[in-house]
Amino acid sequence: MSKLTVIVSCPIDTYSGYGARSRDFVKGLVDIDKYDVKILPQRWGNTRTGYLEDHGDTTLQPLIINKIEIKPDIWIQCTVPNEFQPVGTFNIGLTAGIETTLCDPSWIQGCNRMDLILCSSQHSKKVFLDSKYDQKDNNTGQLIGKLELEKPVEVLFEGGDLDKYKQEKSTFDLSSIKESFCFLFVGHWLQGALGEDRKNVGYMIKSFLETFKNKKDSPALILKTSKGTSSILDQSFILKRIDEIRKTVKGKLPNIYLVHGDLSDKEINSLYNNDKVKAMVSLTKGEGFGRPLLEFSFVNKPILCSAWSGQVDFLDPNFSILIGGEVKQIHQSAVVNNVLVPESLWFQPDDAQVGRGYKDMVKNYKKYLTNAKRLGHRNRTEFSYGKMVQKIDEYLTQYTSNITKQVQLNLPKLELPKLKKV
Repeated sequence: MSKLTVIVSCPIDTYSGYGARSRDFVKGLVDIDKYDVKILPQRWGNTRTGYLEDHGDTTLQPLIINKIEIKPDIWIQCTVPNEFQPVGTFNIGLTAGIETTLCDPSWIQGCNRMDLILCSSQHSKKVFLDSKYDQKDNNTGQLIGKLELEKPVEVLFEGGDLDKYKQEKSTFDLSSIKESFCFLFVGHWLQGALGEDRKNVGYMIKSFLETFKNKKDSPALILKTSKGTSSILDQSFILKRIDEIRKTVKGKLPNIYLVHGDLSDKEINSLYNNDKVKAMVSLTKGEGFGRPLLEFSFVNKPILCSAWSGQVDFLDPNFSILIGGEVKQIHQSAVVNNVLVPESLWFQPDDAQVGRGYKDMVKNYKKYLTNAKRLGHRNRTEFSYGKMVQKIDEYLTQYTSNITKQVQLNLPKLELPKLKKV
């Protein structure tokens, strides 16, 4: 029996989180070996392309097509939901989901155009199900119904690659850093006023400075961050923002170091494993999943993080420092049209808990290191790439088993007898 044709539309060749998600997902489909897989590449905002060639990929490149020649049996679109369009016999929307408490109406409409939604976390699934809007007639303003999710939604976590992210001897050069205890943050510094950007980088820096100012032998903070590019202008912008925050805190301040530019998976893992990097910190306002946090847990080092949104699927409070707080309305400076809606809420960490968390991680590091080894073992067992591939197989079998392969019939050309005019 011939295989079902699957076309995946995704930013496969981009240096982005969705690009990494796309590559893992497509590789998983190929590894299942039940489908004829093709890739229709897409861009992802302004993030640069060229990932596959830069990394010498020979598995995914041959699967790339430039246009759709036939209607696929299964169409999978990896993007934000308002871009979902049904193209195949069965249509799947693959998305990280949302970091706040509410989806834009266009996202729900996009999801309803598909047959199945796969999102990255229990948090995202709940928000999709909870986002409901009144629908009114454009002319009369009368209520005509509810806009809500009508299609099934399942959680497909972003499984980590155990061959790439693991404990190993580090070759990453941090010799210019004098401190032996460093917190590490990894993620983009997104739009928003101080303390209002989604990753909460500005607040994280300020809280670190306030916690350890005027302290003898204070730890350092390493930021692997950017606005989204590896340019000199981007680097200058990040350094300027760090300096602006430092000027708001009085006293002798701990050091902050910036790692900027593109790093390979091997280099990132080597950074994670450097002896000076003792823990990862993220005081994020919301995550659809939180991929770097999972990957860091594989190297058996502790994590200090917000206790809300996608990352709590794999960050056990018994093995990590999870910071409590409250959900508050998103600030106007962080609103993104059709993505982060102004009526939605996201997380604000409690200041006192943040300070205690920083200090306790340093003071009782051996305890947290032991807990981190337990978390690493659990996550390698339950949130690996292999486990993710099993879930892909389960969902496709469950939802697409009744699809019949569309066969194009090659009928013989009929030679009709020539008729004489009478």
